[in-house]
Amino acid sequence: MADLPARVLFGAAYYHEYRPPYGTEQAEEQLKKDLDLMAEAHFTVIRVGESVWSTWEPENGTFDLDWLQPVLDGARERGISVILGTPTYAVPPWLARQYPEICAERATGQRIGWGARQEVDYTHPAFLFHAERVIRRILARYARHPAVIGFQVDNEPGLELFHNHGVFQRFTDHLRHKYGDVDTLNREWGLVYWSHRLTTWADLWTPDGNTQPQYDVAWREFQARQTTEFIAWQAGITREYALPEQFVTTCVSYPRPGVEDQELNEALDIAAGNPYYAMQDALLLSDEREAEHNKSTGAWAISQIADRMYSSRQAPFLVTETNAATIGGTWDNRPAYDGQWRQAAWALVARGARMIEYWHWHTLHFGAETYVGGILPHSGRPGRVYGELARLGGEFDTAGPLVAGIEPDADITMVYSTPSKWLMQKYPPLANQNGEPDPAAYHGIFDPFYRGAFEAGRQVRIVHARQLHDPRGEVPGPSPEEAVRLHPVLVVPALYVAADGTLDWLAAYAHAGGHLVLGPRTGYADHEARARQEPAPGRLTTAAGVQYEEFSNLVRDIPLHAVPGSPLELPEQATAARWVDGLTVQDAEVLAAYDHPHFGRWPAVTTRRHGAGRVTCVGTVPGRDLARSLAAWLAPAPSSGWQSLPPSVTATTGTSPDGRRVHVVHNWSWDPAHVTAPVALSDVLDSTSAAAGTALRLGAWDVRIFVSAGDEAPSA
Repeated sequence: MADLPARVLFGAAYYHEYRPPYGTEQAEEQLKKDLDLMAEAHFTVIRVGESVWSTWEPENGTFDLDWLQPVLDGARERGISVILGTPTYAVPPWLARQYPEICAERATGQRIGWGARQEVDYTHPAFLFHAERVIRRILARYARHPAVIGFQVDNEPGLELFHNHGVFQRFTDHLRHKYGDVDTLNREWGLVYWSHRLTTWADLWTPDGNTQPQYDVAWREFQARQTTEFIAWQAGITREYALPEQFVTTCVSYPRPGVEDQELNEALDIAAGNPYYAMQDALLLSDEREAEHNKSTGAWAISQIADRMYSSRQAPFLVTETNAATIGGTWDNRPAYDGQWRQAAWALVARGARMIEYWHWHTLHFGAETYVGGILPHSGRPGRVYGELARLGGEFDTAGPLVAGIEPDADITMVYSTPSKWLMQKYPPLANQNGEPDPAAYHGIFDPFYRGAFEAGRQVRIVHARQLHDPRGEVPGPSPEEAVRLHPVLVVPALYVAADGTLDWLAAYAHAGGHLVLGPRTGYADHEARARQEPAPGRLTTAAGVQYEEFSNLVRDIPLHAVPGSPLELPEQATAARWVDGLTVQDAEVLAAYDHPHFGRWPAVTTRRHGAGRVTCVGTVPGRDLARSLAAWLAPAPSSGWQSLPPSVTATTGTSPDGRRVHVVHNWSWDPAHVTAPVALSDVLDSTSAAAGTALRLGAWDVRIFVSAGDEAPSA
């Protein structure tokens, strides 16, 4: 794939076919007006076509392809590039009517009611036949239009887990090929339990009422593989028509249940995702609210979802959708405060985004998303949102290639495990405040470590466990010695589903000189989610110098203190939350202990030298103060170089593709703030300079972009 344009792409999803008035001369005038407004707002890209299969093919075998031509031609005339989408996620009613067997089932024999989107089993041959036909007709017509720079296949795949008969039969065949015979499956899954032993493959029960964790792990992995194969199939068709310089991607909604993002992106040219976030007071840096449905909540969470997108391919990524005006239901309208669109966009760019594209251009007058606000309101008149985003587009113009494809810095690397997340959705180790099981338990353990690093001013790189060590041997990973260079500090919370080889790799990483940090639930189970027979954390007990066999949930936070002489400095308000591992010290140094008459018998945090490196065990979910203190101890000198920042200010740093050092400094607050330049800096947007030690001002909800002075742009 050729390089993307040497600037951050900036634009929106654009649906002229939704825009009143329809099919009239006024519609042509509206198109021209829209595209002119986009050009004035410094748009360089729009996404089109992915939501309207019934417009492309109103009846079976009858195609209408001409309607998009004026959009592509008009965009080309104004220097606006186009990403062309395939419409396979929104299936026309005629297809469902003529082929009712393609309807997806959420439970065996229970079809999803029609009237939304993604209601079909996209593994069904009848669906695939019609999908391929419409894809080929669209691509044959438009793939080589000079405005088209890339393709988005499907849209936010993996919304449903399919229980259709054909899917289940393929799952059974998959198990038969993997395990060979039912005796092996009985042994590996422990099916002697509750009389679940199979005597024939026909005995395998459907997943609806399943309570076997081992079954659940296999089922979720199989479902994600169906999504991966579907997207790879579309990508293969698309490449038959694409030019070498055009890219192929899909847009991932990372919470989708049927997606393994690292696996999914292997068949694509660049990762792309849809990071929606809660706005207004949710972006105050000190905000303590929990995550909201389908939205990241908090400044730290915007950084985290960007790092998740970067992790999919360990490379810069595209933002295919993010908030324009609002992204809630009819009861939840919270457009951003002035400045917050700039803040969020620059936060994403600072962590590697090569495109910022909003959903969407104009607010719809009908349909389920009538109150998901676009850049233009229902009146169609440019207002505050348009003005704010036009300013942002001008800033991307000014910044140019400097910020297109930043490689973000990382002080700490965190290991992400999608299989462990899946398992904890059905079998959570944590409870909600009301005592009910918490299906977000994986992130309930993972997120506090990430948030603590963010609030301590340390930057994080996220890697999938498979990218470090793949038990299946499909993904080449670094050697432990190479990983020490790439990831000097490796934090591994909640890696519950872990093969022997993965735990051995982690021990070898620490022995080679890395600092390995183990969080709760890591190493407790094997690759089949079977609890290990040895004390936890399994094969890492010798390297860690601790073990445990008892653990407890916490119904309230417990105060902590650092032990005398500990290098880990804790504030008085430091706490442990939600969980305690009963760590028993064998050969380790205790860093922190619980202030509790029962739990005080066990240490909260321990550390031990192992070879040339170190293994630290955190036996609890860290409260915010403990998490911040841990991050500061793990990475004493932040790579950003910015020190003593006000509580509302963050500094994100990285390296431009041409080698220059970029600094993105945010003030997540209503109150203006002042910071001290750590080195000589040049302001990217206004060309002013500041010597090291100069006080720099940030206004309310402000962001400033600097380049290290002396890092001159390469000559043309």
